[in-house]
Amino acid sequence: MSDFPLISVIALNYNQAQVTCEFLQSLQKVTYPNLEVIIVDNNSVEDPTQKFKEIYPAAQIVRSPENLGFTGGNNLGMKLSQGEYAFIVNNDTEVTEDIFERMLEGFSVDVNVGVVSPKIRYFDQPERIQFAGFTSINPFTGRNSGIGHLEIDEGQHDEGRFSPYAHGAAMLVKREVIDNVGIFPEHFFIYYEELDWSSQITRAGYKIYYQPKALIFHKESVTMGRESAIKAFYHNRNRILFMRRNFSRFQLTCFYLFFSLLTIPKTFLKYIIKGQWEHLRSFYQALTWNLRYKNPEKDRRTSIQDIALPVNIYA
Repeated sequence: MSDFPLISVIALNYNQAQVTCEFLQSLQKVTYPNLEVIIVDNNSVEDPTQKFKEIYPAAQIVRSPENLGFTGGNNLGMKLSQGEYAFIVNNDTEVTEDIFERMLEGFSVDVNVGVVSPKIRYFDQPERIQFAGFTSINPFTGRNSGIGHLEIDEGQHDEGRFSPYAHGAAMLVKREVIDNVGIFPEHFFIYYEELDWSSQITRAGYKIYYQPKALIFHKESVTMGRESAIKAFYHNRNRILFMRRNFSRFQLTCFYLFFSLLTIPKTFLKYIIKGQWEHLRSFYQALTWNLRYKNPEKDRRTSIQDIALPVNIYA
């Protein structure tokens, strides 16, 4: 491997041209000398190609004819990428100057490291941590937590660690992982997809590493909104789908009991009290989707060769 292996930076845009421009402006300041930048536009109302080219002329802009979601958009970016590493990153982030050098250091910790995620802090509260690794998902509740979440960063999470999951907002992935494990399972569309992919990656024998020396700032929930009905649908639908795909029959039975006796009545009551009828309908649709979708094992491994290329690619 060369001293500066090619890193493919892959970010999505969906009706957030200004946010993506700010991401590209931050990318101009990095010190790493060997990047290719791919922006996948998920069928935004207005074509942002010219705006992006004005800020980062070398970027490859891909216009998808439909909204492929987080999963499909990033899979398309990976299909087009040439790098030894793919940096899957949210467009609502801003990178720091040495992030790529620091993340690459994470792969030297263990020969089996296949994915590295940086420390993530909130953009609007830059002293507060969003991500310093994850705990494992509880097989009975379907929940986990982010280590250090909302803590003031005083160096308490400055020691690297292995994590069961990478963070979807920023993850550097070896090309061999993409080739051997496959890419994002596309039926997730958005939310829980990085947890499912991380589970596939670790089952294949790779490790995921949290690298505190690398730092990125995240403007969380710019696209979906913190309390949108769409978010309520995908969060709940995919939480159940993730459990169905990744846990044993006994664990899944325990999860169903927990979800039926506690989560469903609590969520229904919350939305009724708040008068959030669209959220209530989205939650109901999330439940019924899983009743209709009979084969959660389908497409466990999505190959990069399966991805069709769109017509509009601007190099």
